[in-house]
Amino acid sequence: MSVSPSSPLALHAAQAPRLATLANGLRTVTIPMPWRQTVSLSVFIRTGSLHESARLNGISHVVEHMAFKGTATRDCQRINLDAEALGAEVNAHTDKDHTAFHIEGLPGDLPAFVDWLADIVLNSSFPAEELERERRVIEQEFSEFEDDPTSVAFQLLDRACYGSRHAAGRPIIGSRANILRFSREDLLAYAQAQYTACNVVVAVAGPVDGEAFTRRVERAFGAMPTGQPNALTAPPWQGGLKARRLAGSGQCQVLLGFEAPSLGERLDSAEHLPHVLAASLLGEGMSSPLLDEIRERRGLAYHVACSADILPLYGQFLIEGATAPAQAEEFLQAVQQLLQRQADGPLDPVALARARKQLQMRALRALEQPARRMEGAAQELFHFGQLRDAKEAMAQLQAVTPAQVHEVFEGLLRPNRPRPAVALAGSIPQRARACAEALFS
Repeated sequence: MSVSPSSPLALHAAQAPRLATLANGLRTVTIPMPWRQTVSLSVFIRTGSLHESARLNGISHVVEHMAFKGTATRDCQRINLDAEALGAEVNAHTDKDHTAFHIEGLPGDLPAFVDWLADIVLNSSFPAEELERERRVIEQEFSEFEDDPTSVAFQLLDRACYGSRHAAGRPIIGSRANILRFSREDLLAYAQAQYTACNVVVAVAGPVDGEAFTRRVERAFGAMPTGQPNALTAPPWQGGLKARRLAGSGQCQVLLGFEAPSLGERLDSAEHLPHVLAASLLGEGMSSPLLDEIRERRGLAYHVACSADILPLYGQFLIEGATAPAQAEEFLQAVQQLLQRQADGPLDPVALARARKQLQMRALRALEQPARRMEGAAQELFHFGQLRDAKEAMAQLQAVTPAQVHEVFEGLLRPNRPRPAVALAGSIPQRARACAEALFS
């Protein structure tokens, strides 16, 4: 694929991220976006639910909540006021493989933002009285999660894919029992063990001087202990069916997962890319076979999609949808027929070209989004130890052949394949459950 000098990829190359490593192992990433009027700052820590034992499942999420509840010098109210007095927007999230703290505001306030995030990451005191209040907040979040058929279905799918013995099969939010049991001492011990410099990336995107930013980060985070990399183990695939009926639900949530390759150990690993292209071909966009057949021609679902969820140590080829209970059996049969049609081939060249273009657009949009750029950079550093070149990544995708994509679909239905994982949640007719077992066992 040729790249014109004025294309977004060429401009990205000209404004390449600046990477620096402090003496304690903490890394900084500066993503120049001189056209922005605001600046985005994030601190990423390589710890999430994948790093938790069953006894500690959910603790990364609780630590993230409690980080804002007090430090050695500021209480909860002062922490919030100090950020909002500068007009800043603050957020945080916990994922399977990382925890992140974010702040966005005016470029001139970046030094204060660095100090603000450093204080909550390094000096959180986890006050006992705040922990008791926050338990109630997280319990409400847990209740919302349990009432949402889509969230329940994804939790069931993870359990079907990986079981309960590996952390990949357990929910990020943890269990109610754990949330009620965690003590202040548990949180302090976990943060002390996991929040170490070699597991931290501090990233900024906007009109920023990279050298000045790194100096400020060194001043704020330079005393952080180096620690050891927070290691992970790959989960063995299990497959099978998990189902949960939810009272009052008017739909049947359906998730179908197949084992897919992981990112691999090297930046130039490309084994997963045919699955990414196959998922886009099957179910990205209204003209894709999945949406055209399931939604447009049969009216079986409002939401239906296909994606490849590719992570450092494992991957999933996912088909998801929500359908009326009376149509759930037909939905499952239609999905199986679509997969069989792609496996029987040949692939539609127009559909394949459309999928490549859509993935190209997705990659270009990501280059324009500060949050996507920063999170992507942090995850590349955590897994590969270096940053990926956007042009090389696009060239790898363009090099995937139709035969490789066709082989993906053949492999999904091959008799000796690993057993698929199926999750059903909401209103689940017995006929739909039996159909899922018969088609995808």
